[in-house]
Amino acid sequence: MEERRVLWAPWRMVFLEGDAIKQSADVCIFCDLLKAKDDEKNLIVTRKKHCFVILNKYPYNNGHVMIVPLRHTNDFTSLSAEELAEMNGLAQKMMKTLGKAYGPQGYNTGMNLGAAAGAGIRDHLHLHVVPRWVGDTNFMPVLADTKSMPHHLTASFELISKTFKEIDLGAK
Repeated sequence: MEERRVLWAPWRMVFLEGDAIKQSADVCIFCDLLKAKDDEKNLIVTRKKHCFVILNKYPYNNGHVMIVPLRHTNDFTSLSAEELAEMNGLAQKMMKTLGKAYGPQGYNTGMNLGAAAGAGIRDHLHLHVVPRWVGDTNFMPVLADTKSMPHHLTASFELISKTFKEIDLGAK
């Protein structure tokens, strides 16, 4: 019998068992957070004309953000040219922000569209931007049921928001 290797990530169960995965047609976590108007509490870094940027509450790494269209849609092909341009512009600006704030050596970016693709929030598409460092993967989740995150989520929010504002104002 062939030996199989399994990489366990038990820290993700908090997300999988949480409310974000239990979706109904009339509830959208992103739309609800936008209505709440408490950006700091809800980790919303910025709101623009077509999109907003929010920290991932269950990040893979410090600085893991999502760029979300204001319009509720799960259909990437339905995004307007303006929505696409702003989403990509914000991705670029977030890489500059995260580069200045954390100095990552690379990034993962992407979308999980639909349940088959692994979308945790299926009804409202969003673009992930995840800063990466050489050697940033570790076995803490496997050995100790713990994800090692060197920066607290609220500290990440403060640093990213401050740095984004500096870059956003400098771009004008």
